[in-house]
Amino acid sequence: MPQATTAVADRFAVASPPSEAHPGRSGGSDFAPLLRMVKAQGLLERRTAWYVRSMVVNALALSAVGMGIFALGHTWWVLLLAPALSVLCTRTAFIGHDAGHSQITGNRTLARLIGLVHGNLLLGMSVSWWNDKHNRHHANPNHIEKDPDVAADVLVFTSKQARVRIGFRRWLTRHQAWLFFPLTLLQGIAMKVYGFRDLRRQSPRERAVEATLLVAHLAGYVTLLLTAMPLGHALVFAALHQGLFGLHLGLAFAPNHKGMEMPDPDGARWGHLQRQVLTSRNVRGGTLTDWFLGGLNYQIEHHLFPSMPRPHLRHAQPLVRAHCHAVGMPYAETGLADSYQQVLRHLREVGEPLRAG
Repeated sequence: MPQATTAVADRFAVASPPSEAHPGRSGGSDFAPLLRMVKAQGLLERRTAWYVRSMVVNALALSAVGMGIFALGHTWWVLLLAPALSVLCTRTAFIGHDAGHSQITGNRTLARLIGLVHGNLLLGMSVSWWNDKHNRHHANPNHIEKDPDVAADVLVFTSKQARVRIGFRRWLTRHQAWLFFPLTLLQGIAMKVYGFRDLRRQSPRERAVEATLLVAHLAGYVTLLLTAMPLGHALVFAALHQGLFGLHLGLAFAPNHKGMEMPDPDGARWGHLQRQVLTSRNVRGGTLTDWFLGGLNYQIEHHLFPSMPRPHLRHAQPLVRAHCHAVGMPYAETGLADSYQQVLRHLREVGEPLRAG
């Protein structure tokens, strides 16, 4: 997704975590030996050429789909390009996400430019909004008071959150496991709306840049569809494209943390290793899984080393897994289908008391 600030990413990548340990767990200093091994193998060195190729291929593919839309726009065959465009938009989001973590370049200005192009301009999703949200998530994953990704909103993730739901939100919580994937169809549009709302928080200069690019995206998208096809075709195409884009994002993000351990806000502070490993879940698979999930299937490695380039994550995995085993720390890894089952099981369990009542 769009850019997360370099300072936060670098702090997690190169600094030793706090020494406080979770009771019964290894201390935060257990991260230091792992960091040394990863750095010794050059896994934190950037893969700029790999990313340049990825961006060029993605841009060419987007251009080809755009030309295809004009060629087929006056026929219903154009709808076949909506799934392709949704996949390419998700690829675009992955590039923006990696740029935000300084995986592509250490130059903050260039990283922000890549994020603005791939986030605001191409996707209509605010870089600044994502920065604020995603930084807080990475700093305290699954922390109910600090991680915005587990804050009570449309979905809830703890029984305490569920107990206070009333009215329509109570009905949503009662059925949230069944509604989870249908709701992801709206995720792409929701992220655009959140970005526009966030403009009020931004500084005047930042707001001017972000708003201009967000409006440019919206105007360009509408112009493309209405120029290339009749209104009816355009409405169906947009609904299909945006829905599948949101679904793909949901499929990529859902397995990562939902249903994993959640730190006790009143308990002992966890060190970096505990905080990132115990709250994250990896997804097994090969090249296709790596491509489909944009490397986020190596969620543990990504959270331990956010600035690690995407192609290095799979090489870091054996080191991280072995290190966790050596210090007696659970390392969660499962298949793709099972990861979704675990997420849905957790959502169902959270809503169970409301169904029983």
